[in-house]
Amino acid sequence: MGIDKRVAINLPELGLIEPTPIQAESIPAIVDGRDLLGLAQTGTGKTAAFGLPMLTRLLIAGERPAPKSCRALILAPTRELATQIAQNVESFAKGTGLRTFRVVGGASINVQVDRLERGVDILIATPGRLIDLIERGAVQFDQTGYLVLDEADQMLDIGFIHALRRIARLLPKSRQTLLFSATMPKLMEELADSYLTDPLRVAVNPPGKAAEKIDQGVHFVNQGDKAALLAEYLAKHPGELAIVFGRTKHGSEKLSTLLQKWGFKVAAIHGNKSQGQRERALSSFRSEETQVLVATDVAARGLDIPQVAHVYNYDLPNVPENYVHRIGRTARAGRDGRAVAFCAPAEAGELRAIEKSMKAQIPVIGGEPPAGPVPSPRSPGGRSGTRPAGATPARKRPARRPSRAPKGQAKA
Repeated sequence: MGIDKRVAINLPELGLIEPTPIQAESIPAIVDGRDLLGLAQTGTGKTAAFGLPMLTRLLIAGERPAPKSCRALILAPTRELATQIAQNVESFAKGTGLRTFRVVGGASINVQVDRLERGVDILIATPGRLIDLIERGAVQFDQTGYLVLDEADQMLDIGFIHALRRIARLLPKSRQTLLFSATMPKLMEELADSYLTDPLRVAVNPPGKAAEKIDQGVHFVNQGDKAALLAEYLAKHPGELAIVFGRTKHGSEKLSTLLQKWGFKVAAIHGNKSQGQRERALSSFRSEETQVLVATDVAARGLDIPQVAHVYNYDLPNVPENYVHRIGRTARAGRDGRAVAFCAPAEAGELRAIEKSMKAQIPVIGGEPPAGPVPSPRSPGGRSGTRPAGATPARKRPARRPSRAPKGQAKA
């Protein structure tokens, strides 16, 4: 496929023998210098699809990075994804002498400034921290011949469009650009048009489609009964790894504390955790010291832990496409997986939006679907659809707080 022998020698021990569809279509074109627009879900082998040919081109060029510069820039929306990309690229580049470095928020910026002083071949960054480093004059892009935007649609979702435009203006116009996205909204089309030159378009796993090996189900339940129901599901599969997705940072932290109180081995990651706490939580989960990871959507993409057998959508996502990203954390590396969505009466609108996005119904495995009209999906801000003029606000019944462990659950 044109991959340099110094890189190819590392692949068998990483289990990379046969290329995935996106790798087979992308690698030869990138080796040839083409810009590329890749449409694919996480778990399809995108990091190798752009990493292997990029390393090949860097090795063939044979240059060394100047101080404060990078020869290739990879941007990712979250710290976890940037970390995972860095680990993969370092594995691909083992023994080549190419230097990689990751910069993310939550870590010491002074350490990052000092490291960039020597220059790096490949810089993996989140946009926010990269802007901080640019403003300090710690990094420049005169030598940058490659730009990769990974999970670009999520970068737009979380408001990085202005940062992306600012970074792009600093890069050489003659660069090779590779853009990967799971969905293709209108703003993404505009971004692709402005960033890419005559790109090859590669599409695998149509947007909105879940992996075939994921056994999905929805369990209807009152909001206040969700924690006890989750504990019952977790107790049925002792020793198996599970990721539980919540809607908010506060709610996820509260749930993880409750599950720990009930005797489960739990870790949590969300935006209120420091970078060190997030890395320790993921490390303990990967090593199976903890069996349950409670997370917000910071873990919905890119997280590649093949042992994850179950994904629980404790709260349904506001953005329908995020459901597919969330459940894609299981059934990886050819394994089977199970995804259960808990749907409270107020979330029926979100459920319908998810099924419409996937063009498929999720089988009901428990509880009774709510009767009456389906409420409108809540906006990302958390509010439901607008109330008709003159309507009297409905009285909300407070959610029950789970105060004790579910029946049959042993105390911690």
